[in-house]
Amino acid sequence: MNYFMCGGDTPVVETQYGKLRGYYFNGVFHFLGIHYAKAKRFEMPEEPDRWEGIRDSNSFGNICPTLVKPVPGNEIIVPHRYWIENENCQNLNVWTDTLDDGAKKPVMVWFHGGGYSDGSAIEHIAYDGDSLARHDGVVVVCVNHRLNAFGHMDLSAFGEKYQNSVNAGIADLVAALKWVRNNIAGFGGDPDNVTIFGQSGGGGKVTTLGQTPAADGLFQKAIVMSGVFKFRSDKREVDHKEFALAVMKEAGIEDGDAQKLAGISTRMFVRAVNKASRKFQLAGERINWAPHANDWYLGDPLEAGFREHYTKIPTIVGTTLAEFSRGIDVGRKDSIPKEEREKLIREKLGPETGEKALRAFRKAYPGKNELYLLDVDTMARSAAIEYVKKKASANAAPVYCYQFAACFDYMGGRAPWHCADIPFFFHNTERAPYTYSIPYREALERQMVNAFVNFAKNGDPSNPYLPAWKPAAGEKVPTMVFDEASAPGEDYDEALIDLLSGTAPKLDFAFVTPDEDDMTASGKGWGY
Repeated sequence: MNYFMCGGDTPVVETQYGKLRGYYFNGVFHFLGIHYAKAKRFEMPEEPDRWEGIRDSNSFGNICPTLVKPVPGNEIIVPHRYWIENENCQNLNVWTDTLDDGAKKPVMVWFHGGGYSDGSAIEHIAYDGDSLARHDGVVVVCVNHRLNAFGHMDLSAFGEKYQNSVNAGIADLVAALKWVRNNIAGFGGDPDNVTIFGQSGGGGKVTTLGQTPAADGLFQKAIVMSGVFKFRSDKREVDHKEFALAVMKEAGIEDGDAQKLAGISTRMFVRAVNKASRKFQLAGERINWAPHANDWYLGDPLEAGFREHYTKIPTIVGTTLAEFSRGIDVGRKDSIPKEEREKLIREKLGPETGEKALRAFRKAYPGKNELYLLDVDTMARSAAIEYVKKKASANAAPVYCYQFAACFDYMGGRAPWHCADIPFFFHNTERAPYTYSIPYREALERQMVNAFVNFAKNGDPSNPYLPAWKPAAGEKVPTMVFDEASAPGEDYDEALIDLLSGTAPKLDFAFVTPDEDDMTASGKGWGY
């Protein structure tokens, strides 16, 4: 039976900054929009202000402003929320089933997707942590932080206080983890058992924090979902100082004073960034909103190598079968005879490659409709395999790998896309309509939820609902394939990935910023 409670002094938790009032509903305490830091534009985050009395935390907090406004789309397969934007966006949400400060429940801290430029802690409805808290005995934290030009514009050439502006968004995440360490016990969590996890850009944030010494000791385990990519663009990345000067010029700042840029209104700043970005993009250059290596962040581990500390962090790395791939539109896949399916694949890939790919696909995915072969992602999967092998080679902590391969009865049959696995791991398939298109929804969700929760509890994703799941060892990458009949495969798809890597179209996430007459067009470039 649903039960709601929110009174003058109930439920209230005392943090190091002051008292917070949340609410209790259906077995879960909700504390929303909690400020974990404050920051001036381009500068490192500071501790939030303290307050007297009791502060309400019953509403989601502001999200970071986007540079180009998104438009609703793909809501059937990725239900979204669109929320209030403000630069004062350093806030987080906590879901827990107890406020006993001695409960010491595992803590799972979620970093949202959207690259490093878009998204929010509540953008996907499936991000809500109440189901995990209610059913699975963990404390869930979801974090908002600075993005795009607010979190990753490099002004290091313009003064000491801007030396790490290019990584300000990641510095916010470090501040959030410090808040968790210092306050989560009051929400029933164990500050010494924190798992960070994220998908897409959120997965990238997880691995970035592994390469950030300031985050050492703030988390004990890591989960990277569809967050390892090796982008190669033919476009030159714009020079950071040149770009900053161009933005200042668009804002009417002719003397190169970054402090003036820090002081203009949010709307004027976004307009200046977009106008400068469009000019560089039309000239063939690329704007890269992302962390950049310096003395504070030591760089992508696939390029810079894994830090010794990070090699000691147990990790799960996974992908979905299709990610951004689309295959071909042939109507209902299950209505096409086998011979015709094979013919379509040979036509698409060529007779020799097609035949080899068919054999490799059937070995990796026995019984699956062959047309899904044309959906197979190679970019994220190959990068994930490389990541797992390199991290596991240190033999310092277990590294587990998974592939989400459940195909859905949507538009004639759709291989799992980028984000398709999120509702399953969050115990939120009830909130995602497409998950009901497979009869084994509940069983698959049980397997996947228990994998992540057990990993958060003790560093091992094994659970009674799955076959044995071994960590990577040397060049061997055992991969748990989540599907109708989930099962482990050892190097099961590497031959297929190698075959398809040369045939897959190159994905370029760069885009040209719309002009001011079309600023409502989606600027994500991520598809979801």
